[in-house]
Amino acid sequence: MYSSLQAQRGAARARDLKSRVGHENSNSFRKNLGISLIDSHCHLDASEFASDSDTVRARARELGVKVCLIPSVGASNFEDVSNLALRFKDVYALGIHPLWTPRATQEDLKILRQRIRQTLELKLDQRLAGVGEIGLDGFVNSVDWQMQQYFFQEQLKIAQEFDLPVILHVRRAVDFVLSALRRIKVRGGIAHAFNGSLQQADHFMKLGFKLGMGGALSYPRALHLRRLASQLPLESLVLETDAPDIPPVWLYVDAKARQDGALQSRNDPSQLPRIAQVLAELRGMTFDDLVGTSTQNFLNVFKATPTLLSIQSSLAQ
Repeated sequence: MYSSLQAQRGAARARDLKSRVGHENSNSFRKNLGISLIDSHCHLDASEFASDSDTVRARARELGVKVCLIPSVGASNFEDVSNLALRFKDVYALGIHPLWTPRATQEDLKILRQRIRQTLELKLDQRLAGVGEIGLDGFVNSVDWQMQQYFFQEQLKIAQEFDLPVILHVRRAVDFVLSALRRIKVRGGIAHAFNGSLQQADHFMKLGFKLGMGGALSYPRALHLRRLASQLPLESLVLETDAPDIPPVWLYVDAKARQDGALQSRNDPSQLPRIAQVLAELRGMTFDDLVGTSTQNFLNVFKATPTLLSIQSSLAQ
């Protein structure tokens, strides 16, 4: 437990961080109505949004977030993410998250392949963007590593079969993911919440991947990630929130406050403009230039796919 003095210092640090980082009120971004942001990773189907997803999405759109990519985590929410994407004029991805592999089955892989085939061949919708969220997680030791690798590789094969981009989950497993990508060639995609090295980033880029940057870079103590965000080639970056997870520093509730009963704040796609502003400041460039380039980077991931026209249509609205 924190001592009284430690708690006071922690609170002071939190106030200082919130005054120095992301201090602009979201209303300040309303002047950028001509700017079109894309949240490249947002779990709008999460239970945290069950009661107000329409309000959340409308607020983000008002602030210029024209498109969200909604990835699934397992076969049980394939229907949810596709329905939300259609309702909100967003895009979605279908896949089995590595942390959901303990409950996944061979039948789930068959359902994934069948659903992708039907959607593409019958042209059921134009909003299926790729295969994801898939990958490897070396942080959670309780999830069987061999099972993770099996489902990851099988889903890469599905992405390869249908020539779809993949949305990657990569946590403490960068080299293992890269090794699989070299064996099973796909058309590229997005490495969500990237936090590897510059050398690893270069390997992903050479394999056709963009790198997702989100709220984690708003924390001044995230020295490695902030340095990475400032040094990576601009054409490699896309923006994301990973909502409702990874709240930026201005939403973070520290351990002492949580101990006293405060709940951790919910991240949501309306935070994307402020995240973009932090990234622009780290790179010493304007908000408009950062957003314009990151949006184009996202479009480049999906060029020559049926989804591109849907994305462009949503951006134009």
